[in-house]
Amino acid sequence: MAQSSEQLLAYIREGRTMTQGEKLRLIVALSVPSILAQISATVMFFIDAAMVGHLGERATAAIGLVESTTWLMGGLGSAANLGFSVQVAHLIGASDFEGARRVLRQALVCCLLWSLMLMTGAIAVHAYLPFWLGGSADIAHDASMYFMLIAICGVFFQMSGLAGAMLKSSGNMKIPSMLNILMCVMDVVFNYLFIYILDYGVAGAAMGTGMAELVTALLMLYFLLWRSPMLALVSRGRESPPAHPHTRTPAFRIDPAVVKTAVKIGAPMGLQHLLMGGAQVVSTIIVAPLGTVAIAANSLAITVESLCYMPGYGIAEAATTLVGQAMGAGQRLLTRSFAYLSVSLGIAVMTVMGVLMAVFAPELMAIMSPVEAIISQGTQALRIEAWAEPMFAAAIVCNGVFIGAADTLKPAIMSLTSMWGVRLTLAALLAPRYGLGGVWTAMAIELTFRGIIFLVRLLRGNWQPAPKSAAAN
Repeated sequence: MAQSSEQLLAYIREGRTMTQGEKLRLIVALSVPSILAQISATVMFFIDAAMVGHLGERATAAIGLVESTTWLMGGLGSAANLGFSVQVAHLIGASDFEGARRVLRQALVCCLLWSLMLMTGAIAVHAYLPFWLGGSADIAHDASMYFMLIAICGVFFQMSGLAGAMLKSSGNMKIPSMLNILMCVMDVVFNYLFIYILDYGVAGAAMGTGMAELVTALLMLYFLLWRSPMLALVSRGRESPPAHPHTRTPAFRIDPAVVKTAVKIGAPMGLQHLLMGGAQVVSTIIVAPLGTVAIAANSLAITVESLCYMPGYGIAEAATTLVGQAMGAGQRLLTRSFAYLSVSLGIAVMTVMGVLMAVFAPELMAIMSPVEAIISQGTQALRIEAWAEPMFAAAIVCNGVFIGAADTLKPAIMSLTSMWGVRLTLAALLAPRYGLGGVWTAMAIELTFRGIIFLVRLLRGNWQPAPKSAAAN
């Protein structure tokens, strides 16, 4: 009888030998729910963009103008979450469930405070942001209103992401994935209500997303804090009995050691998201002078392309969990094996997705917008990008491996060097002459370069810390 993913995860903590088939089966078992959630999230954005796209090109351009900045905010929130969830994965791998719960308590408080800081900063600049990004006056109001509403809902996004990351670190991919799929369904329903029924237009798209995130955050926290066998704080499951009551401190206190480790892991990723997001903003500024059609085509093509790379992110999440737990268990050879298998699977899946994207690019763009000029420019961009998907997969999954190993500084430097030194430089040179196609050519070249240098780092093996003793596996 085939072992369940829970049994195979227990093998990691117990130090048992796993066959190649068992490793691959575990990677797939953890990847599939996450891939489905990633794809459903992409479909959600796909439907959102199509809903807004049918309001006209100005509405699409308004959201597209601030889209990269909203991603930047989300990336900064995710970096904080990972700073704590990677610690939890290592502690669970070492079977230290009480230690994992201590880290979770720290994470809940610190990440909530962080999200409130991000929200405050975003609200302060929302009225100026569209003009800073080079947007015209005819889309500035809708763009700033959309950004402000998304920023207000950022707290829900942060807590939902934190709870999901913690559940995934424990090996529970199914619950976060199911709830993310549910969020996609709710987003479509709420968007239809706010955009069309209540006639709030672009602002309605942000309201619908915010309501879906609120409900998802509440459900994620319920399954984490009440139902998780390993991490529940309110009512623990059978696998992890409560500690003796006299061992607990009734008043919560910030643990400097946990926070310091979270900063060490998360700060390079936060800086990476900040500068990568800044690079996306600069890319938007490069595209903006090309006109409203180019802005809309660029935004919609990015949404379509995400159908291609979301499976890679699903596999990367599985790699983060497995590498983190294997490292916590002190199994070096198993850690490396999970890394190589995950990256190989990611490259294979995204290569197929890239071929499909190139073939069906016109049909996919036609779903997004009825405007022929937008369809034409978007199709050209997608077919250029399709060539980069195999190495983009390598970059995505390798980064997931490095995160699981708490190796975030050097990969962040590599990503930033690639983004700023290759993509933006080429985009600035090619855009005036080749338009949107030049911008996407620069993107494809940069992603290929980034994938290659990430693979070199993976194969060299210096992302793994030195063994603490000669007996380490």
